[in-house]
Amino acid sequence: MERAVIEQDAADGAAAESSRPDADPVLAPIADFPRIDLRVGVESWDKRRHAGKTLRHTVSHAAQGAFVPDPERPDPITLIEAAHEGRQPHLIPLRVARMATSPFAFLRGAAHVMAWDLSRGPRSGIDVVMNGDAHTDNFGLFGTPQRDIVLDLNDFDEVTIGPWEWDLKRLAAGLAVATADAGVAGSERRDVVKEAVFGYQHTMRRLAPKGSLEVWYQTTRVDTPHISGLRLDAEARAMVRRAVDKARRRNNRSLLSQVAERRTDGSWRLKTDAPILTSVDDATRAGVVNGLERYAETLPRERRFMLDRYHVVDVAHRVVGVGSVGTRAYLALLLGNSDADALFLQVKEAVRPAHAPYLSGMPESYAGHEGERVIYGQRLLQAVGDPLLGWTSIADRPFYVRQMKNLKGAIPLARMSGASLLTFSYAYGTLLARAHARTGDAAAITGYCGSGKNDHLGAAIADWAMAYAERNAADFELFREAIASGRLKAAEDPCL
Repeated sequence: MERAVIEQDAADGAAAESSRPDADPVLAPIADFPRIDLRVGVESWDKRRHAGKTLRHTVSHAAQGAFVPDPERPDPITLIEAAHEGRQPHLIPLRVARMATSPFAFLRGAAHVMAWDLSRGPRSGIDVVMNGDAHTDNFGLFGTPQRDIVLDLNDFDEVTIGPWEWDLKRLAAGLAVATADAGVAGSERRDVVKEAVFGYQHTMRRLAPKGSLEVWYQTTRVDTPHISGLRLDAEARAMVRRAVDKARRRNNRSLLSQVAERRTDGSWRLKTDAPILTSVDDATRAGVVNGLERYAETLPRERRFMLDRYHVVDVAHRVVGVGSVGTRAYLALLLGNSDADALFLQVKEAVRPAHAPYLSGMPESYAGHEGERVIYGQRLLQAVGDPLLGWTSIADRPFYVRQMKNLKGAIPLARMSGASLLTFSYAYGTLLARAHARTGDAAAITGYCGSGKNDHLGAAIADWAMAYAERNAADFELFREAIASGRLKAAEDPCL
């Protein structure tokens, strides 16, 4: 029996949605298989490529480029206010202030607004495990268990199952908005978006005929003289080198000196730096420690031995990001063999993803716990992951756990122009395609996308991104007006 794609139905419907017969060869991204069946194969990649190509008859490339505002579109401020439900009320003004700093910061925090807009647009009919929030700031550097530095997606709070093009459009819109903030001319902004789409197309075409194992082995190390998949000019290479050097200086030992201090009795405690890093009461501290003990049960058994050599020294609440501000996030300091053996774990609340109202979501066994959903999605999409990823519950709320800032860094895309900007736009399209190919059907997506030579899809996505950047700018002004009128309260200092 062939593994047919699972159709995703939006709760409120979509402007256009493809359909296919039950015998369609396109592979489903993931499913709750009770056991692995090694007696049944899949259709050839060429047949699946052809199946993807035929989907263009239902949803053309041109249709992907049309952004027509829906007359029933809800007030974007209302959508943002709904996203604040369940968050810590005293931190919402800080979230509002951070979103108000620029149109790109607003885009980052308004994932729920864009999710609504995408749900009213066309769907190719090919689903993947999608990141859900693949804007440019959610790509970055981090260390592997072997201490190599790689470039990849690094935020998975919104991960779910949905159309691959929704991720590509989130990336494209982010590029269009971020480059507009930086003062890049309109024609160059279009080229930047088209370069990202071409990187996506070219990578999918390269991966489509490869074996699944080879696809899963793909990584992008950036701490070597020759960076696989990136054509870097001298300026871009220098930027990467500086980013890698900075990431190498971010480790548990350096973080200890930055955020912790010794008590008079010689023990360590986390410094308070309100509202970013604040102390917690004894009950909260005990709840986090209990949660970490349950989290250990989600680690592979061999890694539990490693974690068992540590003990919790202190716990604090730590504000993170833009879209995440207001969720409960804790920083736990653990010590092991000595004071030099520090381990920092981030314990972050996982909330319902922005796309949840419009998609069927992850299989039931992972959708039941939002923390497990995030971690499962990260393990699926990242080429090399944090060995201490896991999940837990604290006070009946779902959380996920990961290392904090260990060998992590960022590429300063906002400060780039010219060839360097095009290089990294292409690279982010490449990384997104590689993530999708790990769980989606690269051959079918390749068939739908085409070769890239005629540039129809790139031009269409660029049209969409430029139009959406204008929509985002208008929403941003509405957001600022809501602050000015008192409907939304903003903290005085968004840099806190």
